[in-house]
Amino acid sequence: MSAVGCGQFAGVHQRASQRTIAFTPTTEDRQLVGFIVSSTVVPGSKPSSGPAGGTAVRIDLLDLYQRAAATCPGLPWTILAAIGTVESNNGLSNAPGVRSGANPKGAEGPMQMLPATFATYALPVPPSGADPPNPYDPIDAVYAAARDLCANGALHSHDLPRAIFAYNHAAWYVTEVLRLAARYAGPSSA
Repeated sequence: MSAVGCGQFAGVHQRASQRTIAFTPTTEDRQLVGFIVSSTVVPGSKPSSGPAGGTAVRIDLLDLYQRAAATCPGLPWTILAAIGTVESNNGLSNAPGVRSGANPKGAEGPMQMLPATFATYALPVPPSGADPPNPYDPIDAVYAAARDLCANGALHSHDLPRAIFAYNHAAWYVTEVLRLAARYAGPSSA
């Protein structure tokens, strides 16, 4: 089946490895998701002080992933973090479509959502999100991704693999997201 779901591969990830790797989170691993504070230009945000009419916004991604996941009982924040990592290296990628425009498949923003999919799950505007919602705004993008996953099987952890597959129609993608989510959870993560 082709990858026609919401996430459309910003080009920052590779096929999941076929071998299993034992993992104990290091400080660096925790920083990857847990304590990244990145500068992101949000097109059209106010006041206008950055390129493309946007302003630099600093975001604690752990907090964002946790708050968005909490809107869907049973959705682990680690799933959102893994999708953000696979799709755009948590918004840090310079690949087409991550910060502006669209990738070759038409996906936009740090969670690489197709415009119609984003529009379906963008409302209500999340706390501190852009109004109107913007797929390049990390807050809007992560909350929309959480709503998408919730609507497709993540509610009460009913069927997380199905929800991930609905997000991006590729079996290897599901495997990679679940692998990364388990890595981020580590032995002591909540």
